[in-house]
Amino acid sequence: MVDGRTGEDGDGAVVRRVLEGDREAFGVLVERYRAAFGRFAVAFCGDADLAADAMQEAFIRAYDALAACDRPERFGAWFFRILRNQCHNHRARHRQHLALDDLPLAAAERTDEGAERQEIREQVDRALRGVSPEQREAFMLRHVLGWSYAEMAEKVGEREETMRMRVHRARDAVRRQLGVLA
Repeated sequence: MVDGRTGEDGDGAVVRRVLEGDREAFGVLVERYRAAFGRFAVAFCGDADLAADAMQEAFIRAYDALAACDRPERFGAWFFRILRNQCHNHRARHRQHLALDDLPLAAAERTDEGAERQEIREQVDRALRGVSPEQREAFMLRHVLGWSYAEMAEKVGEREETMRMRVHRARDAVRRQLGVLA
């Protein structure tokens, strides 16, 4: 999920162009991160409109605070933290719960998903509502977006071991709720 571009196309160069007055260059960063981070926002907020609002506000805040980005070459990680905070804020304000049916899970793309599978998804959703927001977030980053633990740690600003533990605890909670022994 790290951009990895260097030189004139890299995040650092684009951020410097914006800070030097090329306001249009910020659109490059928006296009670069909108799709991937948009999936996270939808998954976290549980509602496409709520996620769009969080994304828009996050990009506005990032633009306004761009001079505070002390490592422009790592704009993506910096922006992710802003977006993550906005998603937390929007969810708290609107108190909408996450419905796994709306998540872009690989199983959701299969057309042969039956009623039994749907019931399991609903049970998993209920179980996830009982874990901490940090554990839910880690579970979604790992199992919805498919991020590695290293990517998760980088973007969230926690240690890799912390992210592993959060995912593990969320999985354990889901298993307990489903009556599945690991």
